[in-house]
Amino acid sequence: MSDAVNNTTLARYHRQGRRHALLVGLLAVAAVAALVLDLITGPAGLPLAETLRALTGAEVSRAARVIVWDVRLPVAAMALMVGAALALAGAEMQTVLENPLAEPFTLGVSSAAALGAGVAIVLGLTLPGLPPAWGVTGNAFLFAMGSLALLQLLGRLRAGGPEVLILFGIALNFTAMALMSLVQFVASADALQQLVFWTMGSLASAQWPGVLLIALVLICAMPFSFRAAWKLTALRLGEDQARSFGVDVTGLRRWTLLRVSLLSAAAVSMVGVIGFVGLAGPHIARMLVGENHRVFLPASLLTGALVMSLASTLSKSLVGGVLLPVGLVTSLIGLPVFFALILRGRRR
Repeated sequence: MSDAVNNTTLARYHRQGRRHALLVGLLAVAAVAALVLDLITGPAGLPLAETLRALTGAEVSRAARVIVWDVRLPVAAMALMVGAALALAGAEMQTVLENPLAEPFTLGVSSAAALGAGVAIVLGLTLPGLPPAWGVTGNAFLFAMGSLALLQLLGRLRAGGPEVLILFGIALNFTAMALMSLVQFVASADALQQLVFWTMGSLASAQWPGVLLIALVLICAMPFSFRAAWKLTALRLGEDQARSFGVDVTGLRRWTLLRVSLLSAAAVSMVGVIGFVGLAGPHIARMLVGENHRVFLPASLLTGALVMSLASTLSKSLVGGVLLPVGLVTSLIGLPVFFALILRGRRR
């Protein structure tokens, strides 16, 4: 009898594994399709066939090649990378903080990055030796990582669980917002307009060096995230249960927060503040594949990439001839969709 039960359980487990693998594959296909949709959307009105010929190096006009390779592809690739980074960071953040409402910006990374950008835009203070084109990006990244270092220091001085980290993060967030208000108060009209636009989140300035940089951050972070998948799954059962499995919860939380902050800082420094993706991407993935982080982390990454690519497409399509800040699109369009998914899940 017990053998029959074990065989049934094992068969169910394998069926579930195949179903989850299929869902992850479908998410990957959907993300690629969204990337192609992003590429063919824009005021130039290039047809799909010509866009694909330009991508494959076939004979096309010089204008079409420039539009695809120098204008649209960096933006589309940046959207894909930023969405993947924010959603992966959000998935890990929600686990280590044991809070389903956590996102990459819970610990003040977003506000600190915005403060760094404000200091560069309004006061002109940037890292010495940094090219002017990278001044805002470099400052945003430096301030975001500085907030992490301060948070880690405060966490060590006041040993505690995730609740303490969240409280310190909220305090850092409000401090950065207050300093940001001070910077805005002394800003000129032109600098203030530039800063406000940056905080809305925009892909308009995406260039290949920035795409390669965030891709490098993702490539470096993903192996460590996937390697810690079983530990993160154990942590979802509770901190005491994870410790009984031999998991170093303190070390896991420390290294995970480092990865999360690195991913978030890279994303925010490149495109500004992007809401919704880091919160909703993991929730959508969790509805699809559950809590097994070996599947949940890749699904979150792909869901974030898909959502961000669709938002990039909508930012070019909602108002004719106007490129809306993608941060506005993710918030205004994405949140109602997220609420609908939650209500649908509750009914089920």
